[in-house]
Amino acid sequence: MLKLGYKASAEQFGPSELLEFSCLAEEVGFDSVFVSDHFQPWKHTGGHAPFSFAWLAALGAKTRRVQIGTSVATPTFRYHPSVVAQAFGTLGAMFPERVVLGVGTGESLNEVPATGVKWPGFKERQGRLRESIDLIRRLWTEERVTFEGQYYRTSAATIYDRPEKPVPIWIAASGPTAAAMAGEIADGFICTSGKGDALYRETLLPKVDEGLKRAGRPGGTIERMIEVKVSFDTDPKRAMEDTRHWAALALTPEEKMSVEDPREMERLADALPVERAASRWIVSSDPEEQLAQIRPYFELGLTHLVFHAPGLDQPRFLKLYAEQVLPLLRAKLG
Repeated sequence: MLKLGYKASAEQFGPSELLEFSCLAEEVGFDSVFVSDHFQPWKHTGGHAPFSFAWLAALGAKTRRVQIGTSVATPTFRYHPSVVAQAFGTLGAMFPERVVLGVGTGESLNEVPATGVKWPGFKERQGRLRESIDLIRRLWTEERVTFEGQYYRTSAATIYDRPEKPVPIWIAASGPTAAAMAGEIADGFICTSGKGDALYRETLLPKVDEGLKRAGRPGGTIERMIEVKVSFDTDPKRAMEDTRHWAALALTPEEKMSVEDPREMERLADALPVERAASRWIVSSDPEEQLAQIRPYFELGLTHLVFHAPGLDQPRFLKLYAEQVLPLLRAKLG
């Protein structure tokens, strides 16, 4: 089933302002709101980084219908998995069947400054993520959990406030190994747009299916979500200029993976020409063009589309998109 969501950019806006935007997203017809979880933003000047777990509680209380969650949190360094289990147990109890825990292996920008940890390689980060998911699920379903893992331990731990039905855990992946793990153990899969058709068609989605098959799970078992980066405005020049704030997204993993200072990330991003800054975005003033560029993701089976807009005037985007694009998507794809 087609779902159309809004990405709350916690790196770009303060918590109160972001809450207003997200409530408006529900009001104008979006189906979900997903928030990023950063300790530090990618841009120092004018950057923000509100605590997503606390913010989600406010969002849940101020809304009634939309699905809410992280896209994504890292339950391995800044947060011990048992703390994540407690936080999302509480959220799930307060807002039953509305909450999603989206997780990923993380970035040094968020984890190193907050903890002083030496940033490990991908193999360890993936091992930590797999183990943390196992522990979180045990804490949601068992009493007095004593856990002796490679990375994490608990001693007779109990989560006292939790929903009757465990919160779904969705895994974000930008490469084949994490995508296969999502298929194997997750309730959902998350990816981001603008990286070339071949990555989704030939690598990520086949690996999700491979993981499902390895685990003996039906193909339709998990939700498949993509954050779609869209810069839409009636003024095409404005739509292009709006992408400058998020130029860091155009940096390659090699360019940004080891960067731990938002000032350095900002310097690298500001050096990019606007054409490259806009390269990850669907930039247009035409609803039909939005449909044409979004349709391929839906046809690949990515049926939960969460739209991330780069401009400062988020209410303008939300109202324009709800009026001109969402009805078209529902009519043509839904």
